[in-house]
Amino acid sequence: MLPLDEVLAVILGGGRGTRLFPLTQMRAKPAVPIAGQYRLIDIPISNCINSGIYKIAVLTQFNSVSLHRHISGTYHFDTFHPGWVQIWAAEQRADNNDWYQGTADAVRKQLSEIITARTDYVLILSGDHLYRCNYAEMLQFHIDHNADVTVATQPVHKNEANRYGILKRNPEDKITDFKEKPNDPEILKDLRSLEDEEKPYLGSMGIYLFNKDLLVGLLSSLDYSDFGKHLIPYTIDRYDVYGWIFNDYWEDIGTIRAFYETNLQLTEDKPNFNFYDPRYPIYTYNTTMPITTVDNTVIQKALISKGCKIRAARIEHSIVGLRSSIDSGTEIKDTIIMGVDDDVFEKSSTDKKYFNIPLGIGKNCFIEKAIIDKNARIGDNVIIRPFPDDAEFDDPDPIKKYYVRDGIVIIPKNTVIKAGTVIEPASK
Repeated sequence: MLPLDEVLAVILGGGRGTRLFPLTQMRAKPAVPIAGQYRLIDIPISNCINSGIYKIAVLTQFNSVSLHRHISGTYHFDTFHPGWVQIWAAEQRADNNDWYQGTADAVRKQLSEIITARTDYVLILSGDHLYRCNYAEMLQFHIDHNADVTVATQPVHKNEANRYGILKRNPEDKITDFKEKPNDPEILKDLRSLEDEEKPYLGSMGIYLFNKDLLVGLLSSLDYSDFGKHLIPYTIDRYDVYGWIFNDYWEDIGTIRAFYETNLQLTEDKPNFNFYDPRYPIYTYNTTMPITTVDNTVIQKALISKGCKIRAARIEHSIVGLRSSIDSGTEIKDTIIMGVDDDVFEKSSTDKKYFNIPLGIGKNCFIEKAIIDKNARIGDNVIIRPFPDDAEFDDPDPIKKYYVRDGIVIIPKNTVIKAGTVIEPASK
């Protein structure tokens, strides 16, 4: 029987999330909504629960209030599960007054908590990946190989090796070399681990399983700040480090482009990732909301969340988040609408007509290739048109109403867009 109760999962909450800005302007990266009603943090926590791992810690630092609220309101184990989901926030102490300086440094600053957990293994996870994984299989591999460290890897296409940290694995599955985003053809030739001509390389997934005592010793004696850049390369030549292969869908959602494309791919007939697998569900906050109402609307390839009121003309290849309101005559295409927080209400007639614009999207709007963050108020006759894929700039207005990243228009959280506003490339 696998000692899953001897595994502590430590989920890294990420830094400032600059590559996901402005979605991270008011929230931590793992708190960014995905697929209409989930948060990114739900993925690793759900994977842990489905794997039988119930001791889970989430390390946070920047804009962490909404993440804390979501975790504390969602993950409660009953008295028959000897586990917990704890939030380990960055804090200043008598012996250290610095914030987290990297992934390894974040774990180092919580070594006292890791020791207190009294487990034999520490599983390091990221809070911004989309995948479904049974970590018990990784633990079995780790034990079978008598490993000190196990790195989760995934086959990488020969044309994409320069995007990943590439690991060389020998026939006994032991890692013998590591290069960060290699470009040199000769180096790449030497890094081939698999016989597959299309996917001959193994890329690091940023998931690591350590023997607890070794991890504590390394972080106590070394000042390395990052796992992927520093600690893993250091251990390869000195310890038994093995590579476990994960042969399923996995996506790093660390950029606006990746976030946008990954979300919209979920609307396809056969999405790369299925949130509806009854054997390995993805858990999230259970909101008490009414059924969504739809009136006189054409919907094609879209995800519609709970509590929405939709009277739009057309919604195509889009995601509509919780409690969204879309008024008549509006067309939505290739767009992510994050909806309204469950604690935000129009409390009076004055609030409802805040700047004469209620929560949601008004009448006769046209919105294409955009991300509308939570609690946005978009007036009637607003037009948002696609920008070139390489377009990137900020609204010149001092009170920034929108941003363009990778050609995608982003309306930040709580933003008010006045009626008749047009957001489109200058050449239009």
